[in-house]
Amino acid sequence: MTAPSAARTALVTVASVVAALLICALIFVFAGQSPAAVYGTMLRGTLGDPTGLAEVGRRTIPLLLLGAGLALAFRAQFFNIGAEGQLLLGAVFAAGTALFLPVPGALLIPAVFVAGFIGGGLWALVAAALRRVNVNEILSTLMLNYIAVALVTYLIAGPWKGKDVRGYIYTDTFPQGAWLPTLSGTQVHWPTLLLGVALALGLQWLLTRSTFGYALRVVGENPGAAHYAGLSSARVATLVALLTGGLAGLAGAGEVAGIHHRLLEASQISLGYGFTAVIVAWLARGNPALCLITAPLMGVILAGGDLLKIDMNLPFRVVDIFSGVILLCLIASEVFVRHRVQWGRA
Repeated sequence: MTAPSAARTALVTVASVVAALLICALIFVFAGQSPAAVYGTMLRGTLGDPTGLAEVGRRTIPLLLLGAGLALAFRAQFFNIGAEGQLLLGAVFAAGTALFLPVPGALLIPAVFVAGFIGGGLWALVAAALRRVNVNEILSTLMLNYIAVALVTYLIAGPWKGKDVRGYIYTDTFPQGAWLPTLSGTQVHWPTLLLGVALALGLQWLLTRSTFGYALRVVGENPGAAHYAGLSSARVATLVALLTGGLAGLAGAGEVAGIHHRLLEASQISLGYGFTAVIVAWLARGNPALCLITAPLMGVILAGGDLLKIDMNLPFRVVDIFSGVILLCLIASEVFVRHRVQWGRA
């Protein structure tokens, strides 16, 4: 069987998104809402409004970093479902660096990012190590998410709890040298956004132009051929885990240094970015650079979902409906990517 063409893959992907939007429209009809009004509210409140556009940008930043890393991981058949936990560990390491390490002011922001990368990368390496003893990485990365949430809660309610926070649980505020600059009047921390764009393009180059990228593609597309060619699947999985976890950690560092300026509860650091990024990566079909398109798309859905809750009194989980239906349609569309449909009698 020949590999599907890029044109057919793109066509099927677009068709699956359109199908998901139609299914969601049907759900809105059953909920007593006009689909045109729902989608109109989402688009006007996000792409047609400066404040909404800034919200899309804010949510695009972590989705871009997470999605680009996951796209690379999925290409190598390393199914990392733990980006949420790796983001949180990146936030923990970044917060620890900002609060407790005696780093000179000019070096503090770079140190925060480096620490975030290390935190997320190390958390993903746990799953890579377990994979070497035949523990499925889907299960291990998923379970590690919950451990990461518990670790964050323990730190902010225990040894890292701020001195003057009274009944709340979060750390002290970071020194201002660790605050990332933002676009005026928004929470768009542009250094992380630029970093995400550069890394998405860099990973695309790594995947398509480097020796490691060639090995990664062979391991992912034909493990048997990779074995006969002397390529180590375990080594590739380990490096991919480090990269994808590291990028998730950078996203966590960006969230705490750019928006919150402290370590706080897991649900406040990440609005489910790690899980939404799975859709970002899947839409990109294993191409990190395409996350530059798919991450803002999901950013519109996340930001638009908040508007639907406020303006149209739709349920809190409306965004989950969008995400779930899109993911379901993408999974179902795989059969049309890999097989050509022919009409007529067999």
